[in-house]
This record gives sequence, structure tokens and C-alpha cells, in this order.
Amino acid sequence: MAVLKSERQITPATGKKTKTRWLIVLMIFIVTVINYADRATLSIAGPALSSDLGINSVMMGYLFSAFAWSYVLGQIPGGWLLDKFGSKRVYFWSIFLWSLFTLVQGLIGSFQSVTTVVIILFALRFFVGLAESPSFPANSRIVAAWFPSAERGTAAAIFNSGQYFATVLFAPIMGYITFTFGWEYVFFFMGAIGIIVAFVWLKTIYNPKDHPKINQAELDYIKEGGALVDMDTAANQVEKKQGPNWQYIKQLLSNKMLLGVYLGQYCITTLTYFFLTWFPVYLVDQRGMNILEAGLVASLPAICGFIGGILGGTFSDFLLKKGVSITAARKIPIITGLLLSMSLVIANYVTTEWVVVFVMSLAFFGKGFGSLGWAVVADTSPKEMSGVSGGLFNTFGNVAGITTPIIIGYIVGTTGSFNMALLFVGASALVAILSYLFLVGEIKRVELKKV
Repeated sequence: MAVLKSERQITPATGKKTKTRWLIVLMIFIVTVINYADRATLSIAGPALSSDLGINSVMMGYLFSAFAWSYVLGQIPGGWLLDKFGSKRVYFWSIFLWSLFTLVQGLIGSFQSVTTVVIILFALRFFVGLAESPSFPANSRIVAAWFPSAERGTAAAIFNSGQYFATVLFAPIMGYITFTFGWEYVFFFMGAIGIIVAFVWLKTIYNPKDHPKINQAELDYIKEGGALVDMDTAANQVEKKQGPNWQYIKQLLSNKMLLGVYLGQYCITTLTYFFLTWFPVYLVDQRGMNILEAGLVASLPAICGFIGGILGGTFSDFLLKKGVSITAARKIPIITGLLLSMSLVIANYVTTEWVVVFVMSLAFFGKGFGSLGWAVVADTSPKEMSGVSGGLFNTFGNVAGITTPIIIGYIVGTTGSFNMALLFVGASALVAILSYLFLVGEIKRVELKKV
């Protein structure tokens, strides 16, 4: 049926090629914005929620980490589901379920016991993480299927920049909702939006050969440029009735290039989770802002992160088109961006509010500029296991989602200050730089040995 549909709807290659691939990445961007906004609900609602329910900083650290525990555990199973059933179906259920669990978090205020609240909220955040686990491997798979190598950095940068735009758009909105209506309504609002977007997804996403708006010229262009257009066809969904191939996974884990990329992503994600979880609390507790001000101020670094994310990807693809090797084209923006991100440590030594906002904005810009890990995944993943490969990458990266909130929670709880926490985050950026300089060699697609 899919073949007949493709033959009927793809027009001859003699015409001007369509730009359907950019509509696809726009939809991925929108879903990623919702994805990260839902992750950030607790950080925005957190100060009011913890005050109302009597939750201390150490407990909050564990609650912030709940998402990442299941998100990490779900990466390989989520990647396998993507390789087995395809991105469209798996991603729909992912969006729908994480949004439902987000909405239900608004009801936890009805429980009286602090212990009960913490347990239930931890469980709900845990299920949000589990439901979101296929999301970024799916993003990478879709980009690999729809984009030629020379545009893949830009496409990955666009969807990855959704994490920053989520803060730009929703931090002020969620801050206003918390300030005006109460923290519960943040969860109701974001959950409802996500459920609506899940059904829009079903009407928007197709395989390249099946999309009603693509023509043959665009299909030929992306295929000749290295797009894996047959990834989700029945013939290429290998070993559909089996679980993950652990021999293949072992090959991925023994690859020095990939191990360097994984370590780098862990360190980069440490920066992500600082901004995603503790940054609004930092603005309220250490810089004396109210939650409405914090929501507005938190959006300024995020704007810079969004701009940096787009520029990093486009600059990488510009270098590729100028004949620079894919290794240099990916590493140059990554290392440059991470050097800039280390500027957040300067906030420890200044007191003027606008200077603090400036250095945080510069750090967030750098973090965005250097966030090309998913482009590297699309460049390197074997087509037989693109979902599992992305899942492994995200597993290593999001271990930082477990460790970062807890470590910072203990630092703040022990010292009463964020100074050491900022040093910890800055040091993580330095380790990522060293990993890309000394562990990651030539960036190239991994060829699996058949077993």
C-alpha cells in the first residue's frame, strides 16, 4: 500500500525540488519544545511547590533527578522500539503518555503527607522520563532519513535548539501561571498542550517515500546526499521479532570514537540539567528574584542558547560545503561553544545583576553553539541500529540528568551557596573539550560486523 501511495504522489524529478524535509524538522522542533517545557515544569513550579508542601533542597534534588533515572533506563528499549515499529507510531505514544503524566502532577497537592507527595511526584516524574525516552533517538532517526549529510548539522541544530526555545517561550508563561493561578496549573496547562500536539504529529510525519507533499526531485536529492530513506521500510527493520542485538551493542560500546562522543555528551548534558533544573532556583535563592522575575530572566540566556544552537549547526554545515572534513566541521563548533560555556563560573565573582545575566547568557549561547552531538549521531549510527545507537548516546548523556541535580542539591544543602555548583558545571564543560580533543578521532559512520 505504501509503495502504491508513493508512486501515485511523487511527481517527476524534472521539476523544482520540494522542501518537505524542512516541514518535517519544524514538527520535530515543535515536539522538542513541548518535550523540554514538560521537563522544566518542576523547576519553574518548584520554589512555590516546595514552599507549599514543605520539600527541602535535598528532596528537590532527588525529584529533579527522577525524570532522568527512567529516561536513561528507557533509552535502549526505546531505541529498539523505534527500529522495530518505526518513528511515527512510537513517537506518538511517547508524546501522548508523557503529556498525560505531566498533567496528573497538578493533582499532588491533594495529599497531606510530605512523604506521600515526594513518593508520588517522584513516580510521576519517573514515568514522564520513561515515556520521553524514545524522543531524541527518534529525532535523530528522522533527520537521518530525511536529510542529506550536508544539511544534517542544520537540521539537528534546529530540533536540538527546541530545548532553549522551550525556556524562551514557556518559562515566562509558566512563571506567570504560577504567580497568578498557582503551581498546579503549570502541569495542567503543559499536559493539555502535549496531548493536542500528539495528534497533530500523526497527521504530519511520514517516511520520505510516503509523504504526500514530496516530489521525486527532493527524494533524489536527499537520497543521493546520504539520507537513509528506506530506514523504516519493512525490509530494513532488521530482526523485527527479536529484542536488541547485544553483539551489535557490544561493537558500539567498544568503538573509541563513540565512547569519546558519549563522554562528551555526558558533560554537555550536565550543563543542560543545571539550566533545566536548578537555574531558576539559583535566581530565586541566591540572586533574590521572585518567581515571576526568575521566569522572565531565565528566558534571556535561553534566547542566546537558541541562537547559538542554530548558528552552531549552520556553521558546521557551512564548513562542510566549503570542503572541510566532517570531523573538523563538527568538532570546531563543539569545542568553541564549550569554551564559551565555561564563562558561567564568572557569576561567582560578580554581584551586579545584569553582569550575572550576561555571563549566563554567554554560557548558554556557547552551550547551544556546541550542541552538535545529535548531528554526530546521525553521521555515525549504523543504519541497522540507528534507534539503538541514538539510545546509547542518550543513555550516557542523560546519566548527567541523574547526577547533576543530586550533586548540586547536596552542594547547595551543604554550603548554602551555588558557588561550588557553578565550578562543578564549568569543570564538566572542560572535560567535554578534552574528550573531543583526545578521544574522538575521525568522525565516520560505524560499519557493524555481521554476527
